[in-house]
This record gives sequence, structure tokens and C-alpha cells, in this order.
Amino acid sequence: MKDHLLIIRFSALGDVAMAVPVVASLARQYPDLRVTVLSKPFARVLFEGLAPNVGFMAADVKKEYAGLRGMNALYRRLVAKNITAVADFHNILRSNYLRLRFNLGRFRVAHIDKHRRGKQLLTRCNDKVMVQQPTAFKNYLDVLARLGYTVEPTFISVFPPEGGNLRLLPNIIGEKKKFQQWIGIAPFAAHKGKIYPVENMEKVIAQLIQRHPSCRIFLFGGGGKEKTVLDGWVRKYSNCLNASAVLGSLKKELILMSHLNVMISMDSGNMHLASLTATPVVSVWGATHPFAGFMGWRQNPDNAIGLNLPCRPCSVYGNKPCLRGDYACLKNISPEMILEKVMKVIG
Repeated sequence: MKDHLLIIRFSALGDVAMAVPVVASLARQYPDLRVTVLSKPFARVLFEGLAPNVGFMAADVKKEYAGLRGMNALYRRLVAKNITAVADFHNILRSNYLRLRFNLGRFRVAHIDKHRRGKQLLTRCNDKVMVQQPTAFKNYLDVLARLGYTVEPTFISVFPPEGGNLRLLPNIIGEKKKFQQWIGIAPFAAHKGKIYPVENMEKVIAQLIQRHPSCRIFLFGGGGKEKTVLDGWVRKYSNCLNASAVLGSLKKELILMSHLNVMISMDSGNMHLASLTATPVVSVWGATHPFAGFMGWRQNPDNAIGLNLPCRPCSVYGNKPCLRGDYACLKNISPEMILEKVMKVIG
């Protein structure tokens, strides 16, 4: 029977996206290994078509597989797939329970080490230990190595070198002209500690247009207040387009990202999505820090912007209230600092 590896990773978009380079590299270096990725339904687009031996299984753990009964039903479905080994890339209550069941069934099982102690020392209030923690990519690779799959991370992009097929996108996107700079801006994140002030980001937009009058700026963001802000910029600046509203799917957003000259993003899922298309990202870091291990795949650390403040970083995920109360780590980043990084990337 062919080896069949189950990889478990629920969580948010960015965390799941960081598994893509590792899974792609694994699949190519072990072509006889069957791989099934278990994640939330939204992640299907990231793994389908990644490699011939990679499959995807969606699990809505809050509805269809909620509670203990749901987890047991999910376990039975997984066992029916003839799994031979389990790589838990998440290490939370739900994946721990599945891991327990597989352990009792005498399967080969390994789970991620999140290096929580190092992150605690990095983000504590006083006497911070500013040491680079192992990246999420390294942590995933270590899980595979413990199962006997040593992987050399060779992934570059989910698309061929020429990028995704622009003809699959709405006509409003059009073809990219040789003289144009295509710039992406993803100004939002899940938590306030990671969001650059929108009034300052608008200044970045205005200065970009002033320096590159022929540039096109594609905006990425969700609904509600985010859409209101993005649509306001679109009305004010003819160079701007609310790409997320026009495209309407993650797959199409990835295609567009693959043709950007640069993406300006927070420490957020969009940083990781752009990284999967080999697009350089100028990333803005407030309460969080690349030392926690969540920099985008193969991104240049020189393109990460963050202030040296004694209180920073105060959080691994940006979800803690500001100790100072003023979010100086974000508000004190000038638009010119972002613009300078962008200019170094696009010339």
C-alpha cells in the first residue's frame, strides 16, 4: 500500500498559506507519497492543483464536525482514506484530539513545536530577548522530518514564471502594459495592533501616484468598514481599483498578485498570499515582529518596516491592547518610510 500522509492545519488564512511551500516541496520530492491536507473549506484553492499527489479535505469544525461527536465522525472519515502517517501542523485542541485517536490506532504521528517560550521572552514587557524564532516553515519541515520525510524547501510560486493567466480575470483588470507599475495595497489585518492608520496609507497612495502617474494600484480587503475605506480611495484616485470587490475569489486574487511589481501589506494573510506568487512585499509591522517567525515565504527582511521601541513587540499575533494606548509602533511610521522601501523595489 502506498504511504498516505495526512497534514492537519486549520487556523487563519496566513497560517494555512505558510504550509503551501512546504507541502509543494514535499510532494515534488516524494512523488510516490500520497498527501491529504485537512483544513477549513476556504483553503481548498491553495492546495488543489498544487501537485498531482496532493489532495485536499475540507472540514468545517464549527458546524459539520463540531464537538466531540463531530471529531469522532471526522476521524472515521480520515481512517477510511487509508492514512499511514499524520503530521499535525497546528497543535490545538481539535488536532490534538485527532492525534490522540491516531496514536491509539498505532499510526505514525508527529506534531509541531510552536516554541512558545521563545515567543514569550520576545514579547514580554521587560527585558525582551530579541532573538529570531524558528519560522513557521521550519517548524512544519521539522514535523515532516520526524516522520521520516526530509524536505529541501524548493518552492518558488504557485504559478509558472510568467505568472497566472490574466485572461481569466474580469475585463476591468486588462493586460499589463510594459510601462506600467502594478502595485498592490492590503491595508488591513485581523487585529488593530497590525493595522497602519488609513489616513497615512492614503498619503502613501497619493505620493505613489505623484511619482508614478501611470501606475495602477490594486486594493485588497474584506467587507464592511474595509470596503467603505477602499471604495472611498477608488472614488478619489482614478489609479485605484478595489480588486477584492471586482475579483470575488481567492484564486483570482492570486492570479492578479502574481503580476504585481510590489505588494504593500501588513503582517497579514495578504503578505503570505503575495509571497506564494513570488511577488516582493513591503510589509508593515506594528505590535508584531518578524522575529516571531511569520515573515512571508522568501521575502527580503530589508523590505519589512518596524520601529525600534522598548515595548515592541508586545504580541505574537497583534491581538493584545496597546500598553502605551497610542499604537505608536504604527502611527509613528511615516508614509515616506513605506514609500522609500517601495521605490527600492520598483525603481
